[in-house]
Amino acid sequence: MATLTTPYSRKNPFPATLLVNRKLNLEGSEKETRHFEFSLAGSGLVYEVGDSMGVFPHNNPKLVDELLQALHFSGDEQVKNKEGETFSMREGLFKHFHITQPSKQFLEAVVSKSHGAGVLAGLMHPDRKNELERYLWGLEIIDFLLDHPSIRFTPEEFVATLRKLQPRLYSIASSIRAFPEQVHFLIVSVRYQSHGREREGVASTYLADRVPESARIPMFVHVAKGFRLPEDSATPIIMVGPGTGVAPFRAYLHDRKQTGAAGKNWLFFGEQRYHCDYFYKEEFEAMQREGVLHRFDLAFSRDQAQKVYVQHRMLEKSREIYAWLEEGAHFYVCGDAARMAKDVDVALHQIVEKEGAKTPEAAAEYIEAMKKAKRYKRDVY
Repeated sequence: MATLTTPYSRKNPFPATLLVNRKLNLEGSEKETRHFEFSLAGSGLVYEVGDSMGVFPHNNPKLVDELLQALHFSGDEQVKNKEGETFSMREGLFKHFHITQPSKQFLEAVVSKSHGAGVLAGLMHPDRKNELERYLWGLEIIDFLLDHPSIRFTPEEFVATLRKLQPRLYSIASSIRAFPEQVHFLIVSVRYQSHGREREGVASTYLADRVPESARIPMFVHVAKGFRLPEDSATPIIMVGPGTGVAPFRAYLHDRKQTGAAGKNWLFFGEQRYHCDYFYKEEFEAMQREGVLHRFDLAFSRDQAQKVYVQHRMLEKSREIYAWLEEGAHFYVCGDAARMAKDVDVALHQIVEKEGAKTPEAAAEYIEAMKKAKRYKRDVY
């Protein structure tokens, strides 16, 4: 696809208009996963499927108010960021600074100003990094301020301990060929409880709760050349994308449909429950009927006593997967890095070992060769 010149970039993001914010989970789900559509009309922005989009969020104004109260600030104090821009403390906490997870500088300031801060002081030793991480899980800046009400910061001291509020990268769930001048996302709203307080993901709840329809959100294209479709459109692809990991594969399928790609497409999708967590059901089933989605395997982990995940479905279809790999198929994984991607990798090694009658070492070499040939691609987080 030809790249158009556009003035928009990370340093000068395009204000995209929100068109759709729709919850995909039905009643009975334990999750809140949303489909978003934004207009890129007039931007000149072009992306390829597999790319991500950087989205600039704002912090929750309720948390901003709580911080100002705990700090004994009015919010009108003038402060500067590291780039030398000046704004009010309230605007800084709302738009410019990361105000949830504490920085090392903030923790050091708490220890210094509270004459030791008990447990925290001991955990700041470099040798106790893992213990510190466990201690900090689910704790935010506000917790330390409320737990140490005698601590006082000047506005300048406080903002000096804060990191910059960074854009969040989201996998693009649409093809610009199928949806011209639009970009779609599939985002789970992060909400949880810890230490007796409700917590939330900064960007996911900003988009879910606090962006009115037709509002404009700054965003930019983040190119991901390592997660592209095969150059030869006749190449088969196998896609493993449970949960929101299915986002780029929705984009791939729409793109392959639009270009009339001859390559076969196989999707593994998983979630908790068929009746309430089956995202894009109508779309995917229509693609099956149209012959765009040649193989489609589902894994709903909570619909039976024993949990079933995408890697279990892969092992059930091991002969067919190996046959596709021998035909030159590209293998894609998107989603959770901590568990799912590791389990899928183990399953892939088992499949190659079993169906190729290989030793574990030879199976590992086979998969390493796939990686070198850019046939095994992962977008994990």
